[in-house]
Amino acid sequence: ALTVRFITRRFIGDYDPTLEMIYRHVAVIDGEMVHFEILDTAGQEEDSLQIEEKIKWGDGFAVVYSVTDRCSFDEVMRLCFLINHLHGSPKRSGAAEQPPVVIVGNKKDLQFDRMVSTQDGENLSKALKIPFYEIS
Repeated sequence: ALTVRFITRRFIGDYDPTLEMIYRHVAVIDGEMVHFEILDTAGQEEDSLQIEEKIKWGDGFAVVYSVTDRCSFDEVMRLCFLINHLHGSPKRSGAAEQPPVVIVGNKKDLQFDRMVSTQDGENLSKALKIPFYEIS
């Protein structure tokens, strides 16, 4: 839903979070045309090889968790370390530096169902030295 909103500027209420999709989008950022290919993983990876292949595919990452799902938050650190490990490898051609990564806490508006505090997200962000945002 986050990806669809970025591309269409609309909230789509009827969204199947179990479908993996690749979206293509062009945006003007700082006066430059930027072509995006966004892999919206469904978070349904069966094994670590699938996760690693998807991480190798990317040039930038938004690691998204739900503030209403503690298990999704608990995966953030592991995914960030995996991104760092796979993109920091000398085998990766042309990898001069780490790709941009942000941590995103989603569903900020669902305060009554919240299981992960804003402070938890901020603390993880500081520990990993990765920007953090909470959104709805």
